[in-house]
Amino acid sequence: MVSREKEKKFENHLINEKSPYLLQHAHNPVDWHPWTEDTFSKAKNENKPVFLSIGYSTCHWCHVMAHESFEDPEIGELLNRVFVPVKVDREERPDIDSTYMNVCQMMTGSGGWPLTIIMTPDKKPFFSGTYFPKESRYGNLGLKDIILKVEDLWKNKPQEALISADKIVNLLEKISVVENKEDLNNELLDNAYTALKESFDKVHGGFGMIQKFPTPHNLYFLMRYWKRNSSDTSWKMVKKTLDRMQQGGIYDQVGFGFHRYAVDPEWLVPHFEKMIYDQALISMAYLESFQISGEEKYAKTAKEIFEYVLRDLKSPEGGFYSAEDADSEGVEGKFYLWSKEEIDVILGDSSELICDIFQVQKEGNFKEESTGKNTGKNILFLKKSLEEISKEKQISLKKLESIIEESRRKLFQVREKRIHPHKDDKILTDWNGLMIAALSRGSKVFKEERYLKAAEKAVDFIFKNLYSNKRLLHRYREGEGAINGYLDDYAFLIWGLLELYQASFKVKYLSKAFELNQSLLDQFLDKSEGGFYFTPADGETVLLRKKESYDSAIPSGNSVQVLNLLKMSLLSEDARLKETAHKCLNYFSSKIKRSPLGHTHFLNALDFEWGPYWKLVIACPPGKKNSKKISQLLSTYFLPNLVMVLKEDDLEEKWPFEVQDSFSAKKSIENQCAAYLCSDKDCKNPTTHMDKLLSFIDLKKVS
Repeated sequence: MVSREKEKKFENHLINEKSPYLLQHAHNPVDWHPWTEDTFSKAKNENKPVFLSIGYSTCHWCHVMAHESFEDPEIGELLNRVFVPVKVDREERPDIDSTYMNVCQMMTGSGGWPLTIIMTPDKKPFFSGTYFPKESRYGNLGLKDIILKVEDLWKNKPQEALISADKIVNLLEKISVVENKEDLNNELLDNAYTALKESFDKVHGGFGMIQKFPTPHNLYFLMRYWKRNSSDTSWKMVKKTLDRMQQGGIYDQVGFGFHRYAVDPEWLVPHFEKMIYDQALISMAYLESFQISGEEKYAKTAKEIFEYVLRDLKSPEGGFYSAEDADSEGVEGKFYLWSKEEIDVILGDSSELICDIFQVQKEGNFKEESTGKNTGKNILFLKKSLEEISKEKQISLKKLESIIEESRRKLFQVREKRIHPHKDDKILTDWNGLMIAALSRGSKVFKEERYLKAAEKAVDFIFKNLYSNKRLLHRYREGEGAINGYLDDYAFLIWGLLELYQASFKVKYLSKAFELNQSLLDQFLDKSEGGFYFTPADGETVLLRKKESYDSAIPSGNSVQVLNLLKMSLLSEDARLKETAHKCLNYFSSKIKRSPLGHTHFLNALDFEWGPYWKLVIACPPGKKNSKKISQLLSTYFLPNLVMVLKEDDLEEKWPFEVQDSFSAKKSIENQCAAYLCSDKDCKNPTTHMDKLLSFIDLKKVS
């Protein structure tokens, strides 16, 4: 391994990039190039294949491969001799990442990061993989041998590589063609529920039996299924999962926030990176579970996530940073781990109880990944609920919570003095849209002005720095907004704006949502077949222009936009928006039906579409101060299929033209706020008696 000091003598073509990930590699002996047309022209002129490496700045295995290989002068010399090496930040260029990840999964049956692709100068791949060690071992090829084999192939049998690359691209094009459309009906929701039930871990919660990812949109679906069908089992799956996640090592018990995923079925040992999108999506799952159950522990977890985000991931200008690294000082998890001796010194008399509660051992509970040996370090996690511990220890729950909180604060203060993990401080429009949605919803549920102001400030930041000529940009860093926005940037920000309007009732956010929606339709909609492309019409096409449907760690832009369109159609009474949503659902229908668990956020949109759903318009005399009371009351209930509008008489000109006609006739009654409620089946008589209004809406909570 090359020392950092020695590494600095090298400088490559990444030195002027803005991406933190690319800058991490700017001093490698590998002569990395950014993804540009000039780079591929160089490969053509020199008749060299391209070595493409895709990763992100907080990726543990990306760091491992960098230290083992890309910082090594021998590997650098080989890569430079045989290839034109190209580095891509998957978070800056998700279009490139998605295309070549599909290639890797198609060729090898699996994928992940770092993603390694070897391709022709015209971007056609003929070799793929993920992490490779420097040297071959245990019968698996190392990077050094791969380079030498490709050098021999390109020099002596180039036609084989070219033919293979053409076959791969042809297959990629073939699998991108959607199958025959299929009817979607309520049976699909039942099938998805059954599939989730079959894959549910009854002991530890979550789905699957090896690694555990939170995948919050699966939980959103189960909560909607509970509401639709009064399914106790559906709710119990959500409850078990959220409880075990919060108790596990995947949750930062000292500083809050969720790590990306757990490497074991018990949620105990995480990969330690923290992503802003996880905080946004997971917090909304806890918010919804609080609305369903009224259990304070879910509210507490959501508030703790928001505390972490506002403390550690909020930029001074108002946008939200992307992530925090898994590693610090070159060691994964070092920032988060504790020896028992450290805790004894910090906590004194409380140490014995805290160590017992959080499974701290003298020999450590955190094992070295490659050898399985104890490290003497500990992850803090709970094996039981606080209620169970309270009974077991014969300590009142209130006192136990007080001891834990006091101890947590002491540990946090000490931990803050450690060297922190690297923070990826680029600001991405799509992920900020998710955080805006979460904070807006949190402000409404908890009546917390601080969350609302943070969401509003993030919106202001985006429209100041990442919006020009009615088009979004994808990435901001160090004063520069760059890269034309993708579908997810528009869809996720529209989601955030719709949530922010529902929390604030400021018309400007609804206006921005409709403005962005029109821009999205102009740039991304496939007007003939339906569905939305990931890249804009005038954007770069990498092998083929794709439509993404799969709801993975993050819901797809298509599924989010379908739900946006259904809500905006309800708000505006514009049937064309609903028709566009239906056409998108129809386009992806065969995929949704074949793999419902890969499309659970589409199912959330279908749950909305199939009703019951409601539109509530509260029309008030100008300046009426109590007009938000009904909103605050309704926000304590789980009503995912309700959209609400608050308007003052004679101020229709403030509204976006798309919705003016649907609201203009709705006025206050006898100088009192009047409620106009319509469902998917009928409209109720307007009323000034808000108690009467509540009787028409399903306000069910879990028993």
